[in-house]
Amino acid sequence: MSEKAVDITPNEQVHFKSSSAKLKARVSAADTMITVLIYALFALFALICVFPFYSIIINTISANDISARGDVVFYPRQIHFQNYLDVFKIPGLGNAALVSLGRTLLGTALTVGASAFLGFMFTQEDMWRRRFWYRFTIITMYFNAGIIPWYLTMRSLHLTNNFLAYILPTIVAPFFIILVKTFIESTPKELQQAASIDGAGLMTIFFKIMLPISKPILATVAIFAAVDQWNSFQDTLLLVTDSKLYSLQFILYNYINQASSLSTMVNLQNAGSSAMASLATKQTTTSIRMTVTIIVVAPILLVYPIFQRFFVKGIMIGAVKG
Repeated sequence: MSEKAVDITPNEQVHFKSSSAKLKARVSAADTMITVLIYALFALFALICVFPFYSIIINTISANDISARGDVVFYPRQIHFQNYLDVFKIPGLGNAALVSLGRTLLGTALTVGASAFLGFMFTQEDMWRRRFWYRFTIITMYFNAGIIPWYLTMRSLHLTNNFLAYILPTIVAPFFIILVKTFIESTPKELQQAASIDGAGLMTIFFKIMLPISKPILATVAIFAAVDQWNSFQDTLLLVTDSKLYSLQFILYNYINQASSLSTMVNLQNAGSSAMASLATKQTTTSIRMTVTIIVVAPILLVYPIFQRFFVKGIMIGAVKG
């Protein structure tokens, strides 16, 4: 059977092209409006998130008396950087910064390594008593004996006034193990099976197969662990009396408390009585709190850009082909 060609007159062709162009213009205009609206909403959300941090920064570099009155809102006034210079004069601040840096780097590395290995092992069906050990690990998320039994345990393990008190209790983190285990279970089993058939052992599969493709989840765990280590000060408060082991957050925490009380007696204190009293008489409680906040938060903000590229990469690069 032959099909008859449909003849379209020139006028009909012009009308059809005109209608198509109008439709495309309408769709393009609608898409543009939606895109602009989405960008505007995200820009507003970003501004809401960034502005508090920006406000703290401009208050730390503004005149302390103006900042204390709450007159610094959108831009700094009478800019100076004396607040940061004075805060860095706190006795023991340099050593405390090294302690915090050391516990963050070492603690994060060990936590990520343990989470990766245990998360991988809990996916191996031939692991001895796998379900028991997995449940034994996870149950610690739901039951907590309290601070006093925890302190007595740490003291019996000789972890008071010991740098290892910052490291050992954080190595095994059930939540991170769950994250890694769930991620590995979402990867194709053919990866491990193919490597096993080629003669690869368990550790070879772990280091050469699973670790490279687990970078996104390991980067996430690293960020969480680093933030926890950097911001922690309660373990120092409960376990450490040696000033050489004070963490940066603990030093600044004490300083904030002391500065709050000293600022109320600013006219009664002698400027040369102590370094902290001198600093408190020059500044207000508001400037001290805000400057300390920036010092504590700023370093950890540098961690995210380092690991950000692992979030945007594909999880399974070069995986099994269909």
